[in-house]
Amino acid sequence: MTPVLWAAGGTGFTFLMTTLGASVVFFFRKEVNQAVQRIFLGFAAGVMIAASVWSLLIPAIQEAEAAGGIGWIPAAGGFLLGVLFLIVLDSLLPHLHPDMSNPKSNEAEGISSTWKRTTLLVMAVTLHNIPEGMAVGLAFALAAQHGNDPALYTSAMALAIGIGIQNFPEGAAISLPLRQEGLTTGKAFIRGSMSGIVEPVFGILTVLIAGSIAPLMPWLLSFAAGAMMYVVVEELIPEAHLGEHSNAGTLGVMGGFLIMMILDVALG
Repeated sequence: MTPVLWAAGGTGFTFLMTTLGASVVFFFRKEVNQAVQRIFLGFAAGVMIAASVWSLLIPAIQEAEAAGGIGWIPAAGGFLLGVLFLIVLDSLLPHLHPDMSNPKSNEAEGISSTWKRTTLLVMAVTLHNIPEGMAVGLAFALAAQHGNDPALYTSAMALAIGIGIQNFPEGAAISLPLRQEGLTTGKAFIRGSMSGIVEPVFGILTVLIAGSIAPLMPWLLSFAAGAMMYVVVEELIPEAHLGEHSNAGTLGVMGGFLIMMILDVALG
């Protein structure tokens, strides 16, 4: 049960950070400045890119090679499966991405539904929290499979810290728009907070599954990396409006990547 408890603690921390970010709605009533929003989104993208490489893809390659296999095969195969998984979810799950240039945009994605606009906004954030929970869970499962290696546990904690840091502005980025949509402060906070509950759920489920299919760990690690990279390219970068020559969003990406890289290398 040790990896399960560790995963529960790690993803519990990331969920707590989402909740703390959502609590910003109690102190601010106005919309977040677009430049600040771009920094937040870019920062999240940078963290997820670095985590995908250092915490997931590189360990996947090392695991495969240590087992006598060809490192790039599970890394590439799992990566593609992760992308496909998110494409399917993106196509099926009704959701609405926030648009800073047009806050009242109603161009929802996924299967047509009668869900309220506020629910669709929450679902968009919930969707990309799934691979984050999986990534943290897999990191702790990997440590357990190596005889509870302290170095791997430290690396897993670094991943949880990095994702938790980027979850704080993410929580604010969903609760504040919900308040602008007309929800009460309390409801905006609760929905913003609950958008992160999938992280401990998927983190713990991933650990439980990984324990019974240990030989597939390289595939699972790269699967989570592919899912996270899909979120970065499909959602975070476009929402940060990096194509509009925005230095704010670009610097956010660089800062997030740098912090996650330092955390993983220094602690891992």
